[in-house]
Amino acid sequence: MITVHHLDNSRSQRVLWLLEELELPYDIKFYKRDPKTMMAPPSLKAIHPLGKAPIITDTEGNVTLAESGAIIEYLVDKYGQGRLAPARDTPDYIRFIYWLHYAEGSAMPPLLLKLIFGMLPEKAPLFFRPFAFLIAKGAQAQFINPQVKLHMDYWERSLSESEWFAGNSFTAADIQMSFPLEAAAARAGATDSRAHVKAFLSRIHNRPAYQRALHRGGAYAYANADNSSSS
Repeated sequence: MITVHHLDNSRSQRVLWLLEELELPYDIKFYKRDPKTMMAPPSLKAIHPLGKAPIITDTEGNVTLAESGAIIEYLVDKYGQGRLAPARDTPDYIRFIYWLHYAEGSAMPPLLLKLIFGMLPEKAPLFFRPFAFLIAKGAQAQFINPQVKLHMDYWERSLSESEWFAGNSFTAADIQMSFPLEAAAARAGATDSRAHVKAFLSRIHNRPAYQRALHRGGAYAYANADNSSSS
């Protein structure tokens, strides 16, 4: 049996969605973020040393696995039976592998920086907040925002060439790419003047398996990201 160690409003929502797409039975163990720090609770470290979601355990083979990309590859390879991945001897498979790893390796770091620097002024000591605000504003204007825009424009261009990231068929790469696009729609206005990004988010949010995953996983802040604008 597969168990998903599921943290609210996190990347682990993608794993629930993947399992629903594959129509696999699974259990969920729920974890809540600390309301002050928004970090995962220490109890997750009992499952994996880093204590970060997503984590799955699979009693078949006694597997404990973290990292979204690794989890998706494992589940698709072991249980997919040819579903949600292109045939290995096709150009689309190369695209599939690329987007599967690009999502966390390239897309998420600038978005995470945007989140951190956006929070920096309010987290700084009171006397230092004016300086923290100037530092954060300068970092975002000179480096972070241009990088985020570069990636968002890249998604728009890529989705203008095919309906899905790895071609014209929906794959697990689209599941992996959902979180960066949802996060960027909520934090950086990814859908503003980007019709293909907006359409992609609308398509995935309307998938029955996505909706079933929301029902099982509970509240998810990015579920309506296709209707978000920059803030």
